[in-house]
Amino acid sequence: MFDKEFKTAIHNLSDVEKDKLILRLLRKDLDLANRLYFELVDTETVEQKREQLSQTISKRVKKANEHFYTVGYLLMDIRYISGDINEHVRITKDKFGEITLNLQMLIQVLTINRMHILATKPNNCIKFYNYIVARAFKILLLIKAIDEDYLIEFKEDLETLGNLFLSYEHLMIHAIYNGLDVNWLLEAEIPQNIVAIHKEIRANGFLK
Repeated sequence: MFDKEFKTAIHNLSDVEKDKLILRLLRKDLDLANRLYFELVDTETVEQKREQLSQTISKRVKKANEHFYTVGYLLMDIRYISGDINEHVRITKDKFGEITLNLQMLIQVLTINRMHILATKPNNCIKFYNYIVARAFKILLLIKAIDEDYLIEFKEDLETLGNLFLSYEHLMIHAIYNGLDVNWLLEAEIPQNIVAIHKEIRANGFLK
């Protein structure tokens, strides 16, 4: 990304100049600062941070159910949780946790908030259902991107999520409409060409 001359110029800076430059860059890039803090200073492991976030997700999903207002507000809560997961991954590079935490979020939301969701008119759930389908697709893509040997680790949760899809009539309608085959979840069998499938579906205006 940078040419040799630029790299040499940076290398030749004094230690004081380098320190000032690094601190200036870190003030402008919070994600980079947090990642460096985690890698250089933080005493907690990736697994510990994953577990903390897992507990936070459970509490927030439960709170969303206790203070349920509309499916639209529930969707906002899910987006915030998704943002926390994304931040965790940016800082820790926890690809395994990205999958498990997203699975946990979808399973708990569809399980704990079931009565509220089903009591809502289907037309008011369109954005919510589309988001769930899109996030399920993302999970499958993430699994496909890592070592296939890890698939067994997610099999039980994938099946649970697939059965939850089956239990929501209108969620299934949105899954079919957007090209998500729920059997991929139920059987934990992800097509080899799922990236191409997803790309074509998006190109045709779905999953939005």
